[in-house]
Amino acid sequence: MRLYRTQQGPYLLNDNLYYRIEDTSWDALITREDLHAFCRSVIERGERTKAFSYGTLLAPIESQEVWAAGVTYYRSRSARIEESKDAGGGDFYDRVYSATRPELFFKATGARVVAPNHKVRVRSDATWSVPEPELTLLISPKGTILGYTIGNDMSSRDIEGENPLYLPQAKVYDGSCALGPCIFVDPEPLPTATRIAIQIVRNGETAFSGSTALSELKRDPKTLVSFLYRDNSFPKGCFLMTGTGIVPPDSFTLASGDQIRIVIDPIGTLVNEVA
Repeated sequence: MRLYRTQQGPYLLNDNLYYRIEDTSWDALITREDLHAFCRSVIERGERTKAFSYGTLLAPIESQEVWAAGVTYYRSRSARIEESKDAGGGDFYDRVYSATRPELFFKATGARVVAPNHKVRVRSDATWSVPEPELTLLISPKGTILGYTIGNDMSSRDIEGENPLYLPQAKVYDGSCALGPCIFVDPEPLPTATRIAIQIVRNGETAFSGSTALSELKRDPKTLVSFLYRDNSFPKGCFLMTGTGIVPPDSFTLASGDQIRIVIDPIGTLVNEVA
């Protein structure tokens, strides 16, 4: 089951049939502890609709915060070590990768999140920028994983590599986060065989592509959530990006007009262009 946030309100998709969800806000809907059962009840009522347009999609977030986990894949560990070696961070990220405590950082407020088919940005003072395709968790106020979406954690590798303390500037800026196209509602963990794929198209040709699987994710999503919710409260729930296992080569940087396509089945495809 997939939930879509549109300009007309929330919609539920199941077995290629759409259901309009009336009389509820997006915040109230996606913070329900019984979200899966509620979606089932909508389907059972059978009030199907055809009034749905992907052109009206909004990011599947309203009042929530977006947080992110870093160095959760070996490929990310290697890339962080390489980019920060001149700044003395050579073994810093290796220690993060191996530690019990994960790296967690704030990424965006709901108002800063870019919707599907809208433009993400690179920092004006960055020279080396990449997208980071990530499985993203929807978490309830009580810390329950309710569903999944696709996240694009835009990053300035040169700024982060200059000094690890510059991480917030490398990660948090207007247009640095995209979510969508929907929330895949499932109370069960996604299979470890689930694949994450990215394609970056420049001038009609593939400039970079890559893929990984959740089997490469070192940190269990429930463990990441447990650390995030220690001494933190999220009355409206939150989203947590779980890290990336796909990093373009060091010679690659994003350019204006690039199209970024991230695919995670069974969630869908998140498409954004670089401003």
